[in-house]
Amino acid sequence: MAGLEGVEQPRQRSSASAVRLTAALEDEQGLKALELYGNPAEAEVTLPSLPESASSARRLARYVVIRFWGFSPQVSEHTVLLVSELVGNAVRHTGARSFGLRMHRRRGWIRVDVRDPSRGLPCLMPVHEMDTTGRGLFLVDKLSDRWGADLLPRGKITWFEMRVADR
Repeated sequence: MAGLEGVEQPRQRSSASAVRLTAALEDEQGLKALELYGNPAEAEVTLPSLPESASSARRLARYVVIRFWGFSPQVSEHTVLLVSELVGNAVRHTGARSFGLRMHRRRGWIRVDVRDPSRGLPCLMPVHEMDTTGRGLFLVDKLSDRWGADLLPRGKITWFEMRVADR
């Protein structure tokens, strides 16, 4: 570089270092979310119905799937994406002040529940190539093995289940 001869230039980080740094940061953020809200694998956790709660729910899901249950990053990615979609729907469409998140694991399956006080059921709509919104339940339908909504006396639980390979 002209005029910078003899000055040490910053080195590019290797991709392995970047992955380790990203994983460490994600772990730290997941642990903070766990301390703040609780462990959704042990009991339902309540989050405020705010757009930024989607990131907290994603961090909780990622931490549980990878650190507590020991599943692969791909299982984590799918779970995190679907959690984000269900939480987004709960925040956007229910008018609730808060929602609940609960994660279950049984042999060969992961199940995630998002509880909210609305009795309005989610509706899978047709998706077209140029649509910029309305793809959430389409993704849930395509990436999960089963999904649905159960009405409660006050509200509903929208859930999805995914098959996973137990170790």
